[in-house]
Amino acid sequence: MSLRNKLCFFILGLLILDQVVKIWIKTHMMIGDEINVLGDWFKIHFIENNGMAFGMGSENGKFGKILLSVFRIGAVAAIGWYISKLLKDKAPVGVIFSFALIFCGAIGNIFDSMFYGLLFNDSNMQIATFLPEDGGYAPFLQGKVVDMLYFPLFTGFMPDWVPIWGGEYCEFFRPVFNLADSYITIGVILLILFHRSFFSDKKEV
Repeated sequence: MSLRNKLCFFILGLLILDQVVKIWIKTHMMIGDEINVLGDWFKIHFIENNGMAFGMGSENGKFGKILLSVFRIGAVAAIGWYISKLLKDKAPVGVIFSFALIFCGAIGNIFDSMFYGLLFNDSNMQIATFLPEDGGYAPFLQGKVVDMLYFPLFTGFMPDWVPIWGGEYCEFFRPVFNLADSYITIGVILLILFHRSFFSDKKEV
């Protein structure tokens, strides 16, 4: 099997996994529902956000949401083009698959924004229905991203001697995120930790 075909299967597999998890959450849980997976350290906690990574929302209304979605679509197209270029240039496999992870993550969350508002009704105080008779909860490009992975590894008050935050209540890791966010984070970390020389070499050329 060629590297290009392996990459296509890799990307498709990750995208399917991301969407299967999100659709299961959307059709089995209401906003705020929580399942303990590993005690209090790992929970499935259902929230939705307007498209920013790790549960962060956009405060710019519908226009800001559409602008963010359009920007992301452009970014995905650029990353896809760059991956194709890396394949043609026979770049290191690790670099190619790291960018593929970033590509998968971006597409996964864009899909939510583009289609979830059309495909599902609202998840507040009810379990959403797929293709509801009354239509979805939002127009095209204005759907919300489904997040569910929550790792509150430490909760408590910071010691008084800690600068700025001393005595304040602390929760780590507070953001709730999804598999697509994880793909992006892992891809970036791999590039930073293991493939910095690839970019340094290109600068020297």
